[in-house]
Amino acid sequence: MPFTVLTAEFMHESNTFSRYRTDLPQFKVDALHYGDQAIRARRNANTELAGFMDVAELAGWNVVHAVSAHAVPGGRVTQAAYDHIAGVILEAARSSRGRLDGVLLGLHGSMVPDFCDDGEGYLLGLLREELGAEIPIAVTLDLHAMVSEDMVRDAQILVSYKTYPHVDMREIGAHAARILDRTIRGEIAPRTLRAHVPMLDEANSGRTDVPETLALYDRCREAESEGLLAVSVNAAFTGADVSCVGPTVLATFDSRDPYANATASRVTEELADRIWQGRTKKRNVFIGVDEAAAEALDWGGDKPLVIADYADNPGAGSYGDSTALLKGLLDAGVKGAVFAPMIDAEAAAELHRHRQGEAVTVTIGGKGDPNFGGGPLTVTGVLAMLSDGAYVGDGPIQGGLSHSFGPTAVIDLDGIEVLVVSEAQQIVDLQQLRAFGIEPTARRVLVLKSMQHFRAAFEPIAGRVIVCDAGALATPRAERRPYTDTPRPLWPLDKDFERTLIPSP
Repeated sequence: MPFTVLTAEFMHESNTFSRYRTDLPQFKVDALHYGDQAIRARRNANTELAGFMDVAELAGWNVVHAVSAHAVPGGRVTQAAYDHIAGVILEAARSSRGRLDGVLLGLHGSMVPDFCDDGEGYLLGLLREELGAEIPIAVTLDLHAMVSEDMVRDAQILVSYKTYPHVDMREIGAHAARILDRTIRGEIAPRTLRAHVPMLDEANSGRTDVPETLALYDRCREAESEGLLAVSVNAAFTGADVSCVGPTVLATFDSRDPYANATASRVTEELADRIWQGRTKKRNVFIGVDEAAAEALDWGGDKPLVIADYADNPGAGSYGDSTALLKGLLDAGVKGAVFAPMIDAEAAAELHRHRQGEAVTVTIGGKGDPNFGGGPLTVTGVLAMLSDGAYVGDGPIQGGLSHSFGPTAVIDLDGIEVLVVSEAQQIVDLQQLRAFGIEPTARRVLVLKSMQHFRAAFEPIAGRVIVCDAGALATPRAERRPYTDTPRPLWPLDKDFERTLIPSP
């Protein structure tokens, strides 16, 4: 008789400093699919569910898929949205109780609902109440997870991404599924150790394109090759003011192996200590608006200059509507440039009241919080494109997935094409420009609201990449955000302290 496994995806990275909330409509815009519909939508893409199904089909599982829910990072998840999506998962567990052999969940690890600090830990606790202690639960996590003790208590198997930009979602889904398959077959009895580091995040935010951080993930793979089932370094997320903030190292091991517990403890402490010792060794060089504008004005390379608008990254829950960098480029007289995206549904709607080719004056941006990245900016330009915002990604991160910016317009501000959109997305895929009449390889300068994920698709076409901190909500200057609920001391908010690392069971 085949094993029956409950699967689901429920992912959100919650910026608790945002004045917005993430409700069910935000999940519907990005991904909210139920049952077999979710499998059809996500089976052939780089998703955790695709990895789950790769293993499930080979193993002959009977898969009960509840829901795939994903929203772009933003403010806390409303209780209504959380209760709906979690309720679908819990009802699937309830209706399958008695024939269920395991649970396999694609979670983020940094979801913060309105009513608690730890959305994933809360969900796992509800599942344990529903299913009891014996059913094995496996979880995949984003590399930027904040892993709580509750999560490790209630899930025996935790496996996180090992790439940033994230390009291994399917691979990690399959990894977790293989461990679960061995568990339900009785071959192993996994559990996970956790070590926590008192920092806001790992110094390079988990960037796996720099040697210092890549070495951490190489060590994870080495430890896995030596017998541990999974080793994960979670870089954490600076946009959450919560009690479980901070990087963690996880080691999932076979508790029946008499040596594995000690090995897991040694590896987690070793990696956690390396994260702590490297806390001052940051690779990103952040430049200001004036310097970025000057670089753009002078750029004469054969390939585009890419400027990451780091602090206004919608992928970290920033508003995506800061104007400081755009104003700097306009004031400097930069030409042949693209600025993408400007997330402003009101401005997009105004532009849609005009025709392509018209000269239009419109006020854009600065609506989220003008104290972070500048206030509204009134501009005049030629309306170059109107669109419903739909596109299909073809890059390493979004390849094969359908997305939409909602009502979208391109306005040419005398040589700077601004992609004005209604729905939040960070720029990670070339189709996010090409679908709207902008060929990125034919532009001198590409200004992209993204921290790191843009590199997967855009670094191969770039002549140079620079990173600008224009002061928006995701600024690397953490002292600008009012942390009140994080445990202290905490680096870099506090500097003069030593830490004790004790992996917790």
